[in-house]
Amino acid sequence: MREVNELLNVDDPAWPLLLQELSGTDVPVEVLPGDAETGRASLLQLQVSARSNLGGIMLSCGGLLVDRGWLRIFGSPVGADAERLPGLAEINAMPPSFDPVWRPGAGLVVAHDVLGGVFALNGGDPRAAGRPGEPGEIVYFAPDSLGWEALGAGHSAWLSWILSGGLQEFYGGLRWDGWRTEVSVLNGRQGLSFFPPLWSAEARQDLQATSRRAVPMAELLGLSRDSCVQFDGTDPGFLGAA
Repeated sequence: MREVNELLNVDDPAWPLLLQELSGTDVPVEVLPGDAETGRASLLQLQVSARSNLGGIMLSCGGLLVDRGWLRIFGSPVGADAERLPGLAEINAMPPSFDPVWRPGAGLVVAHDVLGGVFALNGGDPRAAGRPGEPGEIVYFAPDSLGWEALGAGHSAWLSWILSGGLQEFYGGLRWDGWRTEVSVLNGRQGLSFFPPLWSAEARQDLQATSRRAVPMAELLGLSRDSCVQFDGTDPGFLGAA
């Protein structure tokens, strides 16, 4: 168990390099102000150092809103920004004070998208949790297939892929004319509910013709879990305490 100073005081912190990467990307990214105290507490609880991009985001910013908020990468928000976007600690239901026994279970939820998709960092035994991929790999819960997919990358490589424009192809069949306008008016605690739902044949055939409304992200994630259980009896597990 490392003390917080060991996690903070590293020779090569990730955040300055990540800021350079953020300033050089053509992908629209809003960096929210961070709460350093919450960030330090999260580092300690997760035993992650400032040398990693995950640690740098937790420690130095309140989160990243990518593509006008289509993707929400969680950090440690401060003040009013916590109403715009929940923090990593809140999303993962971390204890209010350090608990050496607590672990993030099947995996750490690091981002949500506006569709109700979930990006998580695999825990130490993905097979036991019913998830694909290897320990430390990013996996994605896809709302259009109601299942987990391994992305073949760790957190830092996943973040670089996002900043290099990877989301455009990844969501190629799940974006519609005017999506930017619809997404830009939402906050990070809301998602879009589709009717017919994304996993339906109707939505797959003509996404543009679906109706969409803003709902709390907790409601959207709950609908996905309920649908998984209803269709094949499989619970996808923890999707975030939104």
